[in-house]
Amino acid sequence: MGLSAGRHEAEALAGRLPPLLVAAERVAATVAQGVHGRRRVGSGDSFWQFRGYSPGDAVSRIDWRQTAKAGQPFIRENEWDAAQSVWLWADPSPSMDWRSTKSLPTKRERADLLTLATAALLIRGGERVALLGTGQRPAIGRSVLDRMTRALGEVGRPDLVAEKLPRHANLVLIGDFLSPLPELRDRLRGLASQGVHGHLLQVLDPAEETLPFDGRVRFEGLEQEASTLISRVETIRDQYHQRLAAHRAGLMDIVRPYGWSFGIHRTDQPPHAALLALHAILSGAPPQARAPREEPV
Repeated sequence: MGLSAGRHEAEALAGRLPPLLVAAERVAATVAQGVHGRRRVGSGDSFWQFRGYSPGDAVSRIDWRQTAKAGQPFIRENEWDAAQSVWLWADPSPSMDWRSTKSLPTKRERADLLTLATAALLIRGGERVALLGTGQRPAIGRSVLDRMTRALGEVGRPDLVAEKLPRHANLVLIGDFLSPLPELRDRLRGLASQGVHGHLLQVLDPAEETLPFDGRVRFEGLEQEASTLISRVETIRDQYHQRLAAHRAGLMDIVRPYGWSFGIHRTDQPPHAALLALHAILSGAPPQARAPREEPV
């Protein structure tokens, strides 16, 4: 097949795929170029590295050939070869449909993109993935991405529920998490009490962080809240920032006892930075309940 024919076939294939999946795989492919696969010491058969002998290491782990070459004892380490299972969830609440300007994606669009891109990146690394609340077991392969894409496009997607998960499973929750803290605490407790490793990624529109409006503004709720008319928004901006910071601190207080991590992503920032941070966490970086700030690139 010539280059031209191959390009046309690829373009035709891309045209038949859902735009969300195309965008997610493009983001995953970009991030994949700059990261390595999950590397951990374990009981697999694949050689990883040699390291110097330390007191307490079993003598049976010494690689005598490498030791003879180096003139000092070395331990042979193999790579952990068991795939992990990761459950993903993207917030389906009505508040996720908001954006401050048409030039930005809605919070739902960005959360869905990051969810699918995370799945694509994990599958590239040999991991198993599933959407929380669908009843599907974690699996690997292209068909998983197709199923996830369809599920993300369905109306009435499941809200955050305490689905039964295996102990030591991995869980990634992506949403705005603007619900009252007691409600969020109850929902997250049901998942965290199962001993799973979790990460919360809060996705917000930049206007939700900065409250850039001035003058008389009426704020309409997206989840049956009453509308609020404020005559001079600039007079409450500092108070708003304080309340947002307090809510965010409350979220971190909820996840900290479970050893879960917490991150922030704004829809005016590229998705690659958030995906890279998620990949680092799922690759074994120590979880910390903190709010890293992403910088535009």
